[in-house]
This record gives sequence, C-alpha cells and structure tokens, in this order.
Amino acid sequence: MQIGDSVIMRTWRRVLFLIVALLAVLTAGVVGYMVIEGWSFLDAIYMTVTTVTTVGFREIHELSDKGRIFTIGLIVFGVGVMLYGLTAMVQYFIEVQWANLFGGRRMKERISKLKDHIILCGYGEVGVEVARTLEKEGTPFVAVDADQQAIAGAIVNGHLYIQGDATKDETLNEAGIQHARGLVAAAGNDADNIFITLSAKGLRPDIFVVARADAQEAESKLRRAGADRVIFPLALAGRRLAMLALRPLLVDFVDTTMHSRDRDLILEDVKVGQGSPVAGVTLGEGRNCCGGAVFLAVKKKDGTLLTNPPQETLLELGDELVVVGTRQQLRTLEGSA
Repeated sequence: MQIGDSVIMRTWRRVLFLIVALLAVLTAGVVGYMVIEGWSFLDAIYMTVTTVTTVGFREIHELSDKGRIFTIGLIVFGVGVMLYGLTAMVQYFIEVQWANLFGGRRMKERISKLKDHIILCGYGEVGVEVARTLEKEGTPFVAVDADQQAIAGAIVNGHLYIQGDATKDETLNEAGIQHARGLVAAAGNDADNIFITLSAKGLRPDIFVVARADAQEAESKLRRAGADRVIFPLALAGRRLAMLALRPLLVDFVDTTMHSRDRDLILEDVKVGQGSPVAGVTLGEGRNCCGGAVFLAVKKKDGTLLTNPPQETLLELGDELVVVGTRQQLRTLEGSA
C-alpha cells in the first residue's frame, strides 16, 4: 500500500467519524429540546443548529434552568465536534501535500532503479490482467496511465506507476524505456496504441513492443509504427473458447506448463546467450547436455521459425527456443545453473 492510499483510508475514517458525531449531536439536541422544553421539531432543530454552529441568534423561546444546562452541554460537545472537523480537514490537506511530495519522489526513485523491466501503457481491464500475469511471473514493470481512477487501482494493487500520457517521450523516459526489456501498449483505443508504439520505437528502435488492437485495420498501422506483435483481445478470447470446446486437454496442458510455476514441467521461451551450453551445438547435442529437455521449436536469428526441428539443427547465439522441461533443465539451458 502506498503513502497516498494510506492517507485516503485515514481520511475516510475521519470523515465517517465526523458524520456520525454530527448526527449524534444534532439528534441529541433535537430530542433534548423537545423533551425538556416541549418544543416542536422545527423549533428544536433550529435551536440546535444555531447553538452548535455558534451563529448566535436569539433563543426561540425562553429557556428553563434545565434547558440552559442542556444548552451549555450542547455547546461544549457541538463546538468540539466542529473544531475536530476543521482540524481533520486542515490535517488532510497537509498530509496530501506531503504524501504527493515524498510519495512521488520515492516512486520516481524506485522506477529509476528498474532494469530489464516491462512498461505497461494502459491500466484498464486488459492492462490489469497484463499486470497480474507479470506480477505472477516475477517480472518487474511500471504501469503508465493518464486516468486518475486507473492510477488509483495501481496504487491499491501495490504496483509501480506513472500518471501521465504514454504517447509522450518524456513519460516513456521517466518509465525507464532506455533500460526496459519491452513495452506493452494496452491503451483503450487503437490511436493511442499507435502513437505509443511510434514514441517507443523512436526512443528505442530495438525495444520489443506488444500492442493491443480492437479493429482489424489497425494491425497494419501498428506494424508500420513498429509493433513486434499485435494482439486482438476479442479474437484471442474467441479462439480460446473454441479450443476449450474442441481440445480441452491440450489447453489444460499448455496452461499448466506456461502459468503454473510450481509444476514439474514448464513451457518456456529461452534465448541462446553467451553462457548457454547449447550455443554452437546441434539440437540433438543440446538435448543431451540439458538433461533431456524437449525442444518444440527454434526461431533463428533471421526470423525463420522451425517447428519440430531436426536433430542436426545448429543452435547459434541469438536463436530462440521453445522448450518444455524442469526448472533445473531450463536453468542449465540458460547457463544460470
């Protein structure tokens, strides 16, 4: 929970207490005057309001001794509640200013230290799901959105955030685009996602960009803007529904190996780097040195995708592999074991 969120929670508790206290004072005043002095409801509430607010109008009717004692008590408690309300308001504004000042600085410091992270542009319904997946995978990310309500959601979920226009270069620079691993353009409309992609590629031509599209005609524009992948959420959901109806076991297997990190087998995308033991060897030799991991596909540096690749396929630096294996096998493949 961020500083601003805790301030909001404390403020709501104070406001609730103040409302209850005011209602209690008003109710006690009205009932007291009606019972002690025998006044009508209108006279009683008028006298209560003028007394509590210390306006100082004249008494509606002559007060008895009991009525005067009751009025003294009403003034003490009523003025106390009003002073508490005024103090709470002043304290709230002071706390908000301090929270914005120091909370904003702390957030900027945390974001400036990010390396190899994802910039998530758009924290709507799609963006929230992306954030949940990234969080589950343990991948650092920062959410960028101009909408106050969306940022409030990021605060509640404990995510790093920047409230700003993701189509602007300064916002992406603040999000650490020069050190980012990739960018997800998940804004609510295609025009914003096109501009976000253009801005991102203008600042970092090599950054990997995944963009959301709602209309089919937006795909070609996003591709021209530099998007490496374009996703249609509605089409993707429709294909998944169809596959669940036709091949539920296959979908369960993919979900288990892709999203369940505590399982024995994991489906992973691994890039052949400098420390990988499979760099410069054939696919068959690589399987033997990695404890029997299953290589499902190889994407060569030139973009050629080999599904069910032959055993004599030479693995080179920069190639990407789709592998099913245990966590230990994958660590060995990455050269981190």
